[in-house]
Amino acid sequence: MPDNVDVGGQSTVPVVTVADSRALVRLNRPREHNRLEPADLDVLRETFGRVDADPAIRVLVLTGTGRSFSSGYHISVIADRLAGKGGVDEDRDGFERMVDRLEALRVPTIAALNGSVYGGATDLALACDFRIGVEGMRLVMPAARLGIVYYASGIRRYVTRLGVGAAKKLFLTAEPIDADEMLRIGYLDEIVAPEDLMARAEALAATLVGNAPLAVAGLKRAINETAASALDLEELAAIRALCSASDDHAEGVRAWAEKRAPLFTGR
Repeated sequence: MPDNVDVGGQSTVPVVTVADSRALVRLNRPREHNRLEPADLDVLRETFGRVDADPAIRVLVLTGTGRSFSSGYHISVIADRLAGKGGVDEDRDGFERMVDRLEALRVPTIAALNGSVYGGATDLALACDFRIGVEGMRLVMPAARLGIVYYASGIRRYVTRLGVGAAKKLFLTAEPIDADEMLRIGYLDEIVAPEDLMARAEALAATLVGNAPLAVAGLKRAINETAASALDLEELAAIRALCSASDDHAEGVRAWAEKRAPLFTGR
């Protein structure tokens, strides 16, 4: 996986790299602390669709360029909307739908948080299955300070992943928390030195890639649906039957008995 570097200091839409069963998505507006703009949402949605359609991709890593992971959605877009300047074709729920799409991805996802995270970007990272942060980072959810009531799926992710108490503290106080507190409340799975971030993300990605893709996708979906109190038992039974009859299940059993690493094909 490439190191986390500033790509010439340029500010562009996210950079997407696919190699070795991994998709790497790098937010790439370092001069604006990787602020998310409407054009970025289009690239991210297209990328998520591409990942879901390609069985060769088994994990997605999301990171940023420069000192911050992301400063969130561009405030001027929201301000223009409030002032009645939004275009007639503006997708007002586009950010929420993009984040929901990330949460629902078939493959496991890792947020490699190279720096502080703000606003809507906090929910973007929460939609990932794993979050690795760096020493010295902070999180701020400024909704109450901006007079905003957050969208439904974002509130659900905060409450189900972090708990009611942590969600209330972050939303209602709009005060920053540091990396240690992010780890304590479960926002981060681990904290590493900045220079170790991408190596740690790669190690976790390798572990995930090494497991049976059908089972990983089925387990992820069932866990997410259970967290949202929306588990479809009939669909779960169908997924369990599919996995039990798969070549990967037979390979996993053989490899376990033979004390070797399994070689899964996703079939």
